[in-house]
Amino acid sequence: MSRSPDHNPHILARRTVARSRLFNIEEIDLRFSNGAERTFERLGGNGKGIGAVMIVAMPDPDHVLLIREYAAGYEDYTLTLPKGLIDEGEDVVSAADRELKEECGFGARRIEPLVELSLSPNYMRQKIQVMLARDLYEERLPGDEPEQLEVETHRLDSIPALLAREDFHEGRAVAALYIARDKVMNEM
Repeated sequence: MSRSPDHNPHILARRTVARSRLFNIEEIDLRFSNGAERTFERLGGNGKGIGAVMIVAMPDPDHVLLIREYAAGYEDYTLTLPKGLIDEGEDVVSAADRELKEECGFGARRIEPLVELSLSPNYMRQKIQVMLARDLYEERLPGDEPEQLEVETHRLDSIPALLAREDFHEGRAVAALYIARDKVMNEM
């Protein structure tokens, strides 16, 4: 059931309760249409940048590039798709191409949007633009990562095998791979 914006809870107050270099934590006091009042917390960005991109990069019609990078939240290395913030003045396609060059050492002659995803809409406002990159060529740009990322090539149809691994678990990457796989299969 879809609700109109008229049914959205009324915002009674909004305040910042903590701020770091990367995040802003807000409390929002709400009154729902039934009179119930609640205070919610949400994690926001630092106000810099205009969004983020995640790239499903395909060196050929059957394979996808994944990166292994340190995930501080898990205190371990994870296998995921290349991704990053969209810089000021950059469009989504340019950001995807730049991130791909920085993280994988490849550029793409063809980049197209796949889907926009959220991570945890009850607690975060951020969304990520998932892009499909094809017709790759070698080119590396210096990135902001503290170490060179490992790049692995996997079959696009090996998603179940990837899910069985302990190091592949980012929900956005899982969804992006399934969406890309279905798009590529429907093009055949």
